[in-house]
Amino acid sequence: MLVGSNPEEAHPVLGMQVRAAVERGCRLIVVDPREIGLSKRADVQLRVRPGTNVALANGMLNVILRDGLVNKEFVDERTEGFEQMRAVAEQYPPEKAAAICNIPERDLVAAAHLYAQADRAAILYCLGVAEHSTGTDGVMSLSNLAMATGHLGRRGCGVNPIRGQNNVQGACDMGGSPDVLPGYQKVANPDVRAKFSAAWGVDIPEKPGMKSTEVLPAAIRGDIHGLFIFGEDPVRTDPDTAEVEQALEALDFLVVDELFLTDTAKFADVVLPGRSYAEKEGTFTNTERRVQRVRRAVTAEGDMRLDTDIFTDVMNRMGYPQPRLTSAQLMDEMASLTPSYGGMSHTRLDAQPAFEHGLQWPCPKADGPDTPVMHVGKFARGLGLFAETPYRPSGELPDEEYPFVMMTGRILYQYNARAMTGRTHGLDEMGGESFIEVNTQDAERLGIADGERVRVSSRRGQVEVAARVSRRTNPGETWMPLHYREGNCNVLTSDFLDPVAKVPEYKVCAVKIEKA
Repeated sequence: MLVGSNPEEAHPVLGMQVRAAVERGCRLIVVDPREIGLSKRADVQLRVRPGTNVALANGMLNVILRDGLVNKEFVDERTEGFEQMRAVAEQYPPEKAAAICNIPERDLVAAAHLYAQADRAAILYCLGVAEHSTGTDGVMSLSNLAMATGHLGRRGCGVNPIRGQNNVQGACDMGGSPDVLPGYQKVANPDVRAKFSAAWGVDIPEKPGMKSTEVLPAAIRGDIHGLFIFGEDPVRTDPDTAEVEQALEALDFLVVDELFLTDTAKFADVVLPGRSYAEKEGTFTNTERRVQRVRRAVTAEGDMRLDTDIFTDVMNRMGYPQPRLTSAQLMDEMASLTPSYGGMSHTRLDAQPAFEHGLQWPCPKADGPDTPVMHVGKFARGLGLFAETPYRPSGELPDEEYPFVMMTGRILYQYNARAMTGRTHGLDEMGGESFIEVNTQDAERLGIADGERVRVSSRRGQVEVAARVSRRTNPGETWMPLHYREGNCNVLTSDFLDPVAKVPEYKVCAVKIEKA
């Protein structure tokens, strides 16, 4: 079951694997407001209204409960909170859930039966689930589906997030979230703080820091005066571009560590030239928790420096005595403090046969195995906890002034903010300009022809782009790619955030469309 993900364009290697699996006979459910390439190969396609993933999952759970498709043995032995979840799911009979999602009731029921009755069923989801003001509930509701049917802890099962970049998983594993230290060890735990304080020789703060989407508003308020942005282009990629630029201008001092002079780097007081992945030694951790060696392939001329050397110099100049470490030494320190990485090292990874590719955490012992499949036999917390996830509408819905819903996403030919792909002529020939997808019925009513320039406006700004008229989106719904500076969709997007993860609601924004 592919939910809120278009892997053939956003994750083409994985998309190719999904397509190959379907060709071998794998059954496929596609849940997406747009028609994507894999829709043509789906057994069931659910073109849900944007922002209604939670209602869909609750409706499928209702059918599974009603029709006796619960894996009772799994639920009884390995979970808790089932009755609380049931009480919520029973509020979403299929006819109600289908009406919220704007899909045929029979298709919702078919999807529930197909998923629940499969011997092995995997959920693959991406930002079409997470980038909502209800994104956390969306993920938890999918976990409810997997636990209710026992599709966890076995090969070919699970609730699998498709990561948006090659080392997002590794950044999270190394404490990229402000409430955890490496290995998801909670800052709030005094034993964890004591361990890291002893290793690093500093007192670890008890209070969590800010999530990235909280930092820029704090700069506008004057609570943050200096910022070090490392390999990120929020002017291009964060919601509400005008507010992002206001925040960067409000800072007293901005440092950007980058490969190119991005839109964000142009605001910086100091730009530090970084190195690309091809100029580094180290490891990446991919979407399946697989830690793989990265080896330097290029030595370029110029003053580019390793990120770790830059950080080391800054630490020393700020009064913390930090020796310069090789990537192998850094990996050893990571392993000493991070139980899930405890058995990994460059030495072990380098000694693997050519046909083996990395180690999947948890891998706690140097002489022990890694973990290809998570949650076998038991969950990390013991019993799996069902979540109560009632449906909540999106933060900004269409109205008379802004009658269309706009979604955002990726195309095959560009990558994120185009810092690299935008400099590749062949790719720019295939996808060099922004556009907006408009449904055929809407275009006819507005008198807009395919390829015609249109003005797209929201409560935050306006852009001018070409219209692509088709039936890929439903009437009343539109879609824009996220990659472009001219015609940047994030001039339009809202800053409504998920209350838990603080992820912006990129996937639902109210807009109006007019001829340019």
